[in-house]
Amino acid sequence: MAQIIDGKAISAQIKDELKEEVSGMRERGIELCLAVIQVGADPASSVYVRNKKKACEYIGIKSLSYELPEETTQEELLGIIRELNGRKDVNGILVQLPLPKGLNEEVILDAIDPLKDVDGFHPVNVGNLSIGRPGFVSCTPAGVIQLLKRSGIEIAGKECVVVGRSNIVGKPMSMLLLRENGTVTTAHSRTKNLQEVTKRADILVAAVGKPRMITADYVKEGAVVIDVGIHRNAENKLCGDVDFESVAPKCSAITPVPGGVGPMTIAMLMKNCVESYSLQNK
Repeated sequence: MAQIIDGKAISAQIKDELKEEVSGMRERGIELCLAVIQVGADPASSVYVRNKKKACEYIGIKSLSYELPEETTQEELLGIIRELNGRKDVNGILVQLPLPKGLNEEVILDAIDPLKDVDGFHPVNVGNLSIGRPGFVSCTPAGVIQLLKRSGIEIAGKECVVVGRSNIVGKPMSMLLLRENGTVTTAHSRTKNLQEVTKRADILVAAVGKPRMITADYVKEGAVVIDVGIHRNAENKLCGDVDFESVAPKCSAITPVPGGVGPMTIAMLMKNCVESYSLQNK
């Protein structure tokens, strides 16, 4: 039977470690602060923002909340970002995605000071990751690495296949696995003979964005399968990119949806917030 990798338990462990670290920083007079900007009232975004605030509160990080109307102009939003960039009492700036139509996501994210970009989306941080320099790393891929390490799964020397090449998950995921000395293949919608490629994987990361696309036919016996996807099926139940029921019996370890990768994203965001102080005060 496959080991079920428990993202809830591992994220709770990380948050407890961070809580202790933040408590020590406070004793030294260091106060951390995260600014969260949400434009519009997308229900899923509101849930994420609420969870981020709760995590800040638990760990001991102050959070500033900017809940802006959908009609907010790009210039108004850029003005808030510029102000937060200049504030010494703000360590991290997060703009909740997706943004309403009419706002240029690329321009907005590029306006955030790379030293405050706790989401790890700024080109400077992506560049730092690719050449092995310190910087913020995109939270979901960083969370996957922690899931593997804290579950005792060796990455070095393993054949790793990432299905997906998005800027937020697929590409940084491949770079992080490479940084951990995995042998990495990035597969995507144009990959020929995809099943043959994924069946080589000792570690298979599904970040393809299609519900239950990865079935048992895509998976090698004994592989570790990490499911980054999150969708609602016809019965309105959460499911991932992996068909859990057919794949789990073939795996040595697998993440469930929900309760796998999802909780790790916020835990790693908190980790980036804590690390922001040392990056900003080198």
